[in-house]
Amino acid sequence: MKKRLLLMMIVVTAFLLMACSGEAKQTGSTKQEETEQESKKEDSGEDASEEAEAEEPVDSVDLEDATSQDQSRSTEDPLSTYPSEEIEYARVWLQVVGNNDVGELNVRHIPAGKKVNPYDDNSVGYPEDVIVLSGKAMADGVVTYSGNGDGTINIYDVPSHWPSSEQIEESMEDYTKGIVEGTEQVSISAGEDDEVIGLIGKVNIES
Repeated sequence: MKKRLLLMMIVVTAFLLMACSGEAKQTGSTKQEETEQESKKEDSGEDASEEAEAEEPVDSVDLEDATSQDQSRSTEDPLSTYPSEEIEYARVWLQVVGNNDVGELNVRHIPAGKKVNPYDDNSVGYPEDVIVLSGKAMADGVVTYSGNGDGTINIYDVPSHWPSSEQIEESMEDYTKGIVEGTEQVSISAGEDDEVIGLIGKVNIES
């Protein structure tokens, strides 16, 4: 009887040990699976993060800035690199004389007080600084003017060839006074940029 009881106790103990061992194995396997799944999730997250960084679009602000710069270049004034005085000379010549085929555009500055007719002592002087534009040849044309700083100029009707005192009915003083007092104010238009630039390349400022 005692032997049977002892044998039963041994068998029960063995079953209990086997059951505990099975649960421990199952728990260990479950933990290992969970660890592997977490590791896979972490790896997948890193890959997704790297893909997101690789596929991240260019900053829209940078694109806007680049577009704005391109538009700014395309709309830039083609005359912005040229001196304003030379732009004025070209525009005045184109509007008043209209001859854009001149070989050169000569520019001469005459200070106030200088005689309108430099060849006659009886001539009156200019009341202000004036600018004389002329072509390479006298036939190209000539214009004498002063600028008002507001897009308009005063044109002096100075002849390309001065008459002698014998060729006019009045004195040279009255003749030149009439030129000074009879100036015409003219508004100067912008003109065509390509024509203006072409004439600027022919400007020759006399000393």
